[in-house]
Amino acid sequence: MIVMSIAGVDPSAGAGVLTDIKTFQAIGVYGTGIVTALTAQNPYKFFSTLPIAEDYISEQIDSVLDAYDVEFIKTGMLYSPDIIKLVSQKIKEYNLKAVVDPVMVATSGGDLTKQDLADAFNKYLLPKAILTTPNITEAERLTDFEIKTAEDAIKASEKIVCDNIITGGHLDGINTINIDGNITIKKQELIKTDNLHGTGCNLSAAIVAYLAKENTLEDSIFKSLDYVYESIKNGNYGTLIAKL
Repeated sequence: MIVMSIAGVDPSAGAGVLTDIKTFQAIGVYGTGIVTALTAQNPYKFFSTLPIAEDYISEQIDSVLDAYDVEFIKTGMLYSPDIIKLVSQKIKEYNLKAVVDPVMVATSGGDLTKQDLADAFNKYLLPKAILTTPNITEAERLTDFEIKTAEDAIKASEKIVCDNIITGGHLDGINTINIDGNITIKKQELIKTDNLHGTGCNLSAAIVAYLAKENTLEDSIFKSLDYVYESIKNGNYGTLIAKL
């Protein structure tokens, strides 16, 4: 079972491609990684971003898929509308099943993109995705709808063009799951810790890993929420610990 992450590089290894690979390995699948941007950041502070040229991102994807039979991928930081469009074209070209983490802001506080990418996500990528995993801020950008309550999250989830989970780290631990228009709520205890860097990356990567192991989408989501919860609980260095 071989999966793929298309995302940025966090040199502290708490988020992006590096933590995705660790999550894939922890759950028992082989992970490949396509780099869309380099960042200078750590779990506590964001410094800068250096995007990778689109033709080189394309060549990375082609080189991996020339050798490996990949079905499930996740996307993280894509940086620009043009990169989003490129990745959507590759999803169609290779008939990939994509879980989209619509990364726009780092946990460490930095805006990871040169502009708001919500329109590009909605136009190019989400229509081709099997799931998207926005946090509250990202869901607000995708839907142009303010989320203050659990009821707001449900309404926002209905505005997103693909199946989705709006994560509840900023909404009292209430995760809103929308699969085929059916809403499920999973509430998790909020853990008092600073070890939170990369939670969204870990969640989307875990979902892809469980899907590759032939779990249903719903089961993959629930198993991944539990995986991330345990990883936060056992975290260190300001980050999660990849752990079953």
